[in-house]
Amino acid sequence: MSSHLPHPSIPTRVVLLSGPSGSGKSLLAARSGLPVLRLDDFYKEGDDPTLPLVEGSTDIDWDHPLSWDADTAVAAIEELCRTGRTTVPTYDISLSARTGAETLRVEPTTVFIAEGVFAAEIVSRCRELGVLADALCLTRGPVTTFRRRFLRDLKEGRKSVPFLLRRGWRLMRLERSIVARQTELGAHPCDKGEALGRLAAAGAGHAAGATA
Repeated sequence: MSSHLPHPSIPTRVVLLSGPSGSGKSLLAARSGLPVLRLDDFYKEGDDPTLPLVEGSTDIDWDHPLSWDADTAVAAIEELCRTGRTTVPTYDISLSARTGAETLRVEPTTVFIAEGVFAAEIVSRCRELGVLADALCLTRGPVTTFRRRFLRDLKEGRKSVPFLLRRGWRLMRLERSIVARQTELGAHPCDKGEALGRLAAAGAGHAAGATA
């Protein structure tokens, strides 16, 4: 059981990479060359009674923070920072279910990325634990993000086409407010170029201001 107390001597830190669904977080994280923890693997399963619904609809609102297990995600981040390893679920979005688990390891004194649409929701908690290196919100613009998200989700068969279209249109209209919320939660809004620069700085041991 972790202590959940700040520990300034922890050598490993996390960069939280948030942004609207489809903004390119996963590709950017892979391009950085840093180890990556996929926060989307901490979604709740489709039969969880606490899952929220889209207002006025029977659709599950997978873009609401309550569709995600923040406590387990934070525990995994803290364990990874303190011990260099943690067990993470493997989640199949098309099934809305966890299909297994795997062990993730990082080297001591390493910075790693935890990326996902809800990463900004845990900025304050990671800062309080003393494990935060930086927090970023990747933005591309509503139209670009809509196109990228729809083509990705369609290719991967994540959900039915009608569901993807309803969700895509709703998220396109909400994108500016999504970015504003993530910014208010402590994530720095930036484009791909700036994000890569801050990730490089964090990876070199020079966190770009988030721990100041």
